[in-house]
Amino acid sequence: MRARDVFDRWLPWVAGPAMLIALYCIFLVAPTEKDQGIIQRIFYVHVSSAWTAFIGFGTVAVTSALYLWTGRDRYDRVARSAAEIGVLFCTFVLLTGPIWARHIWGTWWQWDPRLTQTLILWTLYVSYLMLRAFGGDDDLVRRWAAVLGIFGVLGIPIIIVSVRILPGIHPAVLMTREGNTGLVDPRMRLALYVTAVAFLFVFIWLVHLRTRLQRLADTMAAMHAEHG
Repeated sequence: MRARDVFDRWLPWVAGPAMLIALYCIFLVAPTEKDQGIIQRIFYVHVSSAWTAFIGFGTVAVTSALYLWTGRDRYDRVARSAAEIGVLFCTFVLLTGPIWARHIWGTWWQWDPRLTQTLILWTLYVSYLMLRAFGGDDDLVRRWAAVLGIFGVLGIPIIIVSVRILPGIHPAVLMTREGNTGLVDPRMRLALYVTAVAFLFVFIWLVHLRTRLQRLADTMAAMHAEHG
């Protein structure tokens, strides 16, 4: 059985139940945080979305580099698909963050270093998608997009480090600045890790579907060009 067939057959049956288990852990396993209350449960979606977005943009960078090295279209298709799904999850980050912040900080948005860097990262990969959508489909555009996809991923370590070295109100994920554990109860960590794994399965599934659609679109475009 080809790897493509395995993805088509098994990914929906893995991603779907994984999301159900994640929801169970978020709402029925993890305890309610004593200071923030029920709104803290959005944390599991917010952080898992951020991690998944980072994986997506990292995939863009790796497959873009492989495309520049080998010139194989399949790497370019995966890069474009991963950029789309990565932007989707990064959008979830930028939507869930203000909902949480409004309750905790009393404001929808602060120009905190991590928040600002995340918005910049989102903007870079939206620019990548706009270049792919409106720049045409010639090899030069693909290569410039690949360079942008590689360059954009440099923002991820900046986001990760900024919360520790730059002053701001955004907390670290698992550890506060004072060194106290952020997720004290192990059930909270379980909910976070299960949700992150579930999001990863969904990401892989969506990238696979989007890559397959892109391959079909490329085939149809080639047939149309051949037959005029």
